Amino acid sequence: MSDVNIQASLPLSSLLRKAQRHVKAEELAKAAILYREALFRFPKNKKAIQEYHNLKNLIASQNALNSEVSQEQAQELIRLYEQGKFKEVLSKANYLTNLFPKAMTLYDLRGATNAKLKNFDEAINIFKQALKMNPNHLEAYLNIGNVLQEKGELDAAIDSYKQALKLKSDYAEVHYNMGIALKKKGDLDAAIFSNKQVIKIVPDHVEAFNNMGNALQAKEDIDGAISSYKKALKINPNHAEANYNIGNALKEKGQLDSAIKAYNAATHVKPDYADALCNLSIVKNLQGDLKNGFELYEWRCKIRDPLIWPARSQFVWSNNKPINGKHFFIYEEQGIGDVIQFSRYLPLLEQKGAKVSFEVRSNLHALLQTMDSRVSLRTSFPEESKIDFEAPLMSLPNLLNTSLETIPATNPYLYADHDRTRNWGERFSKDRFKIGICWQGSKSKVDFGRSFPLSLFEGISKTPNVELISLHKGEGEDQIANIDFHVTTLGPDFDAGPDAFVDTAAVMMNCDLIITSDTAVAHLAGALGCPTWVALKYVPDWRWMLDRSDSPWYPTMTLYRQKNSGDWACVFDALNQDLRFLIDQKGK
Repeated sequence: MSDVNIQASLPLSSLLRKAQRHVKAEELAKAAILYREALFRFPKNKKAIQEYHNLKNLIASQNALNSEVSQEQAQELIRLYEQGKFKEVLSKANYLTNLFPKAMTLYDLRGATNAKLKNFDEAINIFKQALKMNPNHLEAYLNIGNVLQEKGELDAAIDSYKQALKLKSDYAEVHYNMGIALKKKGDLDAAIFSNKQVIKIVPDHVEAFNNMGNALQAKEDIDGAISSYKKALKINPNHAEANYNIGNALKEKGQLDSAIKAYNAATHVKPDYADALCNLSIVKNLQGDLKNGFELYEWRCKIRDPLIWPARSQFVWSNNKPINGKHFFIYEEQGIGDVIQFSRYLPLLEQKGAKVSFEVRSNLHALLQTMDSRVSLRTSFPEESKIDFEAPLMSLPNLLNTSLETIPATNPYLYADHDRTRNWGERFSKDRFKIGICWQGSKSKVDFGRSFPLSLFEGISKTPNVELISLHKGEGEDQIANIDFHVTTLGPDFDAGPDAFVDTAAVMMNCDLIITSDTAVAHLAGALGCPTWVALKYVPDWRWMLDRSDSPWYPTMTLYRQKNSGDWACVFDALNQDLRFLIDQKGK
């Protein structure tokens, strides 16, 4: 191991002394690597920051002497860069490069500045020019990898990091950034390995433990993730992101009180940590504390990647403002199930005297028009001059002070078309017990752990006189071809028109029972008032809460819960048992 390699137990003071020895020996490249790795471990240490700043100026001065760029010019460019005056840096650096085409400092600065300005291709081109002059320029490979990663070109970024590691196999920053790229790519095992390499080099690297926890959690290794987050928090108990992430993992384990403590620790460090406050709302709602939960849920509009935007300030409504005769504009958010569940609040605004319009995808208009209301459905925003108040749909529970006791549970509040119901009914046997089934939602992050294989319905299919009818469309429908029991399918004309769920609603009204995973089908069945059994994962979506078999949102619904994470067998055992009892009771 060379004398510039970071020893695992080397404290910061020793790192800085070692770097200074290299400076005195005029081994500036070795000193630069040591300073970068020191700042990688201790990014806020003022002494390390200042000494590295001084070194960069010294390198710039030497490069200036070698390339005829003056020391003052080089130092001015660095000063402007550190002040964020990137366009000015670029203008001056480009001019100087024409005069001094071999000045490496200019290439480094031009590449970094173009990256800051999102001129990614130009930045990469400049770093490649630097590599032509010095094929062993380690920082160029690292910088190219970082730019490619920001562009979303993950494979190319990883290749560039690998080139850097060929020059210095124990460069922690390269392993760290490669780990980030690998996780984005979905190569979780490789991402975990990269973070382990960082930790091998820098044992107290809190970010590597945190990122390794994220990769482990994505692999559904929740216990491993919690262990990794705990190691991060042992190093830095005030690490906001690690507290937030361990909160998420604890929530998945059903340890809600511990999750709340973790989210509170995160927001103690970052009081406006929207992601932590939003997830805290989810735990509160899971616990049935809807009043506080929905209030905190407003933070969803401010999370890192928000799915919805808040009401504009001039149109914000609070419950003490009269809305009689006012135009209240509501706009949809999130999935179809959310629209179905929370559309129940629109008539409540009407009852307060508001004229309500609702911006929602056009394929849901036919279904939502069956509500007992005069809500105007639209597909675009009205002119500002015609709005008095506005809100995203899922803010209505908070605006209307919803608690567990005041959930508006009118049932039904949506209706199937009578003619469609009759027409579909003519296609089914009258003397069989018909069960509409759905087993999978869309394959997205939201659906994580909710879906189950169609094959689990085999036991139910063997119940005498039962007919299973598929209400499923889309991903997972191909499973029907691979089962050894009969499921009635409804043909290519089933919900094939422009209006979503109108056929599904009509078929449901011809079923004796609906059995479904947690998907929009469950919400539709509940809104129609159909007898519905929903199979839920161990810690379900917040709206189903915990430790109850009923739903205050849907009076005709029964909930079947996993006893252990991933255990669908126990859920279907209970479904089978209750189905046989139900059919026996009907027979009597």
